[in-house]
Amino acid sequence: MKPIYFIVGAIAFIGLLVYLTMGQKRYRAEVCMAYAGRTDCRTASAATKQQAQRTATDNACALIASGMTDSIACSNTPPTSIKWLD
Repeated sequence: MKPIYFIVGAIAFIGLLVYLTMGQKRYRAEVCMAYAGRTDCRTASAATKQQAQRTATDNACALIASGMTDSIACSNTPPTSIKWLD
């Protein structure tokens, strides 16, 4: 009888994870960044527009900047474009 409790618990846990990761994200942004002669565009989702834009910016800068100082400088650079997705 115990294996059935484990299976039901696992299904409930997976359902909760899916709900928490997918249900809260209402805004999607594609942000393009240019820094040190390199460019990259990344998409991110979040509960607020500001969080979505910041996450996409940080993800793009992670690929085009090297080191913490460059990453911070890149993140503080205005995006070359921001596109709000459905």
